[in-house]
Amino acid sequence: MTMKKNLALIRASELTQYDFCHRAWWLGSVKNMRPADPSDQARGVQFHSRHARQIRAALRWHYVGLALLGGGSFLLILTVVFSMF
Repeated sequence: MTMKKNLALIRASELTQYDFCHRAWWLGSVKNMRPADPSDQARGVQFHSRHARQIRAALRWHYVGLALLGGGSFLLILTVVFSMF
């Protein structure tokens, strides 16, 4: 079996990097750019960690808001139903 020479080989480490940060993968694999200073990569990891925490907090507040909306709607329905009697 022969492989075509123009097929790109994708390594597992590239998939991991792409899953973590698409932009970092693109810069390293497509543009062949590497961070000149290792602290740049450390700042990127910190940014991603902070961003993930912000996303989790936003989702929690979203669910709290939905629960409050549901509870308020339930109380409104109860008020309307019992005000008829």
